[in-house]
Amino acid sequence: MNTSPSSPAPRPLLAETMDLVRTVGLALLIALVLRVFLFQPNTIPSSSMEPNLLTGDYMLVSKFDYGWSRHSVPFSPPLPAGRLNGKAPRRGDVIVFRLPRDPAQTWVKRLIGLPGDRVQVTGGLVSINGDPVRQTRDGQTRDPDSPEIIVTRVWETLPDGRRYLTFDRGPDGAGDNTDVFVVPEGHVFAMGDNRDNSLDSRWPEEIGVGYVPMDNLLGRARYVLVSWRIGASMFKPWTWVTHFQPGRMFQPVV
Repeated sequence: MNTSPSSPAPRPLLAETMDLVRTVGLALLIALVLRVFLFQPNTIPSSSMEPNLLTGDYMLVSKFDYGWSRHSVPFSPPLPAGRLNGKAPRRGDVIVFRLPRDPAQTWVKRLIGLPGDRVQVTGGLVSINGDPVRQTRDGQTRDPDSPEIIVTRVWETLPDGRRYLTFDRGPDGAGDNTDVFVVPEGHVFAMGDNRDNSLDSRWPEEIGVGYVPMDNLLGRARYVLVSWRIGASMFKPWTWVTHFQPGRMFQPVV
């Protein structure tokens, strides 16, 4: 008589499949919760935020800084207007938002004006409520995306002491002289740090950004996780190494 223990009966294929579906579903749910409520990754596709964010940067966006709105959820479902919890943004924050004229697009700029502020640019100098933002020139360099263009590095210091670097391509740029913008209630005014190469709130919504509704804010850009120079492609694996920029890993966004 064979007294060896019998082999366990194989699990039905349906049970194995259901276990896999539950595991994958749970992983996707966790990822969705993290993306909606905590952090969202975004890539930088253009040079409008140079020198602080470069084309090819992969940044981490904090979702809980400003709370949540319907635009915090993928595909912006038709939920009630308004924001849930969070604190008000500050001048100088690098904000990530849904483009007002096309909410399918995600843009990143620097917040310059809050509701009720009067913002004007004169000769490239930004004024908020009649007070010029202090500028300090810091020499010249080449534009990272367009090395044939020489730009001036300009530090801007807000009244509360927040300081960040901008690029200036020279006088009389298209956005260097503007009318006075009065920021409506429930909106903010945003500009790119690459001042002469940025479509932003200086241009009307039809061609630029216009005023950004608070509801459109996704969060605040916090860190550059990784970065690749222009020319890297997922279809060219060798560029993952040759175009990788290790010096930008885990850089805070200021």
